[in-house]
Amino acid sequence: MSRSIWMNGTLVAPKDARISVFDHGLLYGDGCFEGIRVYGGNVFKLRAHVERMQASARSIHLDPPYSDEELTDAIIETVEANRIDDGYVRAVYTRGEGSLGLSPSSCSDPSCIIIADTISLYPDEMYVDGMAVIIAQRPRIPIQCLDPQIKTLNYLNNILAKVEAIEAGVLEAIMLNIDGDVAECTGDNIFLAKDGIIVTPDTSAGMLHGITRRFVVEEVAPACGYTVEERTVAKEELFEADEIFLTGTAAEVIGVSSVDGQPIGAGVVGPITTQLVEQFRSMVAGTVCNR
Repeated sequence: MSRSIWMNGTLVAPKDARISVFDHGLLYGDGCFEGIRVYGGNVFKLRAHVERMQASARSIHLDPPYSDEELTDAIIETVEANRIDDGYVRAVYTRGEGSLGLSPSSCSDPSCIIIADTISLYPDEMYVDGMAVIIAQRPRIPIQCLDPQIKTLNYLNNILAKVEAIEAGVLEAIMLNIDGDVAECTGDNIFLAKDGIIVTPDTSAGMLHGITRRFVVEEVAPACGYTVEERTVAKEELFEADEIFLTGTAAEVIGVSSVDGQPIGAGVVGPITTQLVEQFRSMVAGTVCNR
């Protein structure tokens, strides 16, 4: 099936979806994005994603080229045009075409790109057996340098930590902040369970308050009878946990079997994680587009 890409108000074929080599999104990673899931043809938490996209743009002093309603309609139009039943949407703002200098003042017209396609982030068996992860040597960029709540196009900090994971033969790495406490993973948020209590790093640790993370904290965990504690999480707690699981738009909820080669709990997906996965999937099955 041929795909259609939404670019600046028009659906075009992938071969015609082009940006200038002078676009500051390409030259400097100057822009922002959102990754959004589609379940049963319905876009999950669309309003929250649109609001964060617009907030990210304004945080980098990029005036959003479309209103919340216009961006919402464009995302739904792209999903419908590509007949995506279960899949993924990537919405992107770039600063637009400018000069070779850093100054954003040379860029007059931001660009908007929306892609809808299928996605499979981790192998299916990992959702049953759990996934092995490592702790990256590279720390997360401090909040004072770049607020992680802004989903910018510059993901090099995460990518280099991801390279560490790949070189270690695993698919994900836990990133610590410069104080040595747990922040997040390269593309996922992280939770620990100990003695029936679920904890996750507070946003002050320097991590993205992911929309899937928020959904688990505010809706999924309470539906299972759990309250999630948000606080500072020390590195040592990882190895003392009964269970660890990750959350993310593409990853959903996935259990961790080992960290740096050391088994977590029994070295398999634990009962709390299993319960949350089942509850998550049940709840997203009834999701609707948020206009």
